Amino acid sequence: MTATLISLLRRLAAPVSAALLALSLTGCGYNDFQRLDEQTKSAWSEVLNQYQRRTDLIPNIVATVKGEAAFEQDTLTKVVEARAKATSIQATPELINNPEAFNKFQQAQGELSGALSRLLVVSENYPSLKANQGFQDLRVQLEGTENRITVARNRYIKSVQDYNVLARSFPSNLTAMVFSYQVKPSFTVQNEAQISTPPAVDFNKK
Repeated sequence: MTATLISLLRRLAAPVSAALLALSLTGCGYNDFQRLDEQTKSAWSEVLNQYQRRTDLIPNIVATVKGEAAFEQDTLTKVVEARAKATSIQATPELINNPEAFNKFQQAQGELSGALSRLLVVSENYPSLKANQGFQDLRVQLEGTENRITVARNRYIKSVQDYNVLARSFPSNLTAMVFSYQVKPSFTVQNEAQISTPPAVDFNKK
């Protein structure tokens, strides 16, 4: 074999090896992991945006309710405390890769949802609050935000489901082990039920 032929074979070896590696990674799900991982991150970001939107509404709601004489202070206190607990958890993109931290986050958000639902139910007992246009506007905004949270959570749940199926299936599970693609946590059924139902508010009630 001549030196020229050997040199030519060496030059061809590198691109051929790269092509084979690319085909191997594609066949074992590597590219799918990349796509679904980014999809999950995007869905999670939208969940956080909607939770933040709700968090930002609460101070105005609390301020309005505080102006109501004899309003149930225990109900109001629970909303304030639940908001403080929820905001004390640093909601970062990395949270979806930490099941324990994720569980604490969703529990805190669930407690806040429950406290807000109770506040809105109790507010029905105060005619002046029902007649307060500012408070009614805040309630409408809150209900709309709860609906957006539900949509964002469902989109996240679906994206995590697709990702986790890939991470658990053969032979892509081998790729997951090699590249450390861990199964991601999702919202539990109990927590989903707690948050996905908007607060029961009858705007026609007199």
